[in-house]
Amino acid sequence: MFTGLIEEVGVLAKVDPMGDGRKLTVQATTVMSDLKVNDSIAINGCCQTVIEVSPTTFSCISIEETLKKTTFGSFKTGDHVNLERPLLPSTRMGGHFVMGHVDCVGEVIQKEVLSTSWTFDVRFPEEFEKYIIRIGSISMDGTSLTVADLKKNVFTVAIIPHTMDKTVFPSYEVGSKVNLEFDMLGKYMEKLVTGKD
Repeated sequence: MFTGLIEEVGVLAKVDPMGDGRKLTVQATTVMSDLKVNDSIAINGCCQTVIEVSPTTFSCISIEETLKKTTFGSFKTGDHVNLERPLLPSTRMGGHFVMGHVDCVGEVIQKEVLSTSWTFDVRFPEEFEKYIIRIGSISMDGTSLTVADLKKNVFTVAIIPHTMDKTVFPSYEVGSKVNLEFDMLGKYMEKLVTGKD
């Protein structure tokens, strides 16, 4: 479980094909301080298992299911990625509960630069509309954000300068694809009320 508060931006040092999956090797600094084989780590909001560690890199294997449901299939060497280690019981709970289970891929359809912030409009598949509310929480490439506006299957987020400095948001342009995870409370409520998966 994660908070959506990004610890650092890493760099994809290598992207190697492994059958229909991929082995990702990420260069990082902060998260390497205590990262071990078998640990979980969120890469752009997707929980992965660490299989190898060196002093400056770690590796994970992204299987077919991950590539199908996330932006990982488009990763290439040199890309920047958001990184977060799992939540510790002793940590203050900022952000919101992020599972690292990506629901779908969204697309940036508008970017606006304001005097002290940036706004992004993101389109997502209509079937997920029921899981998002105005002023609710959403994870976008692993970053915990507040939904500023919602119009059917397009939501808007407002980004402060600190978030722009500490995440991959500066790389987003119109057409950029992003991993989305909706608040798990809505999904559990639906299951309780309807009995459907």
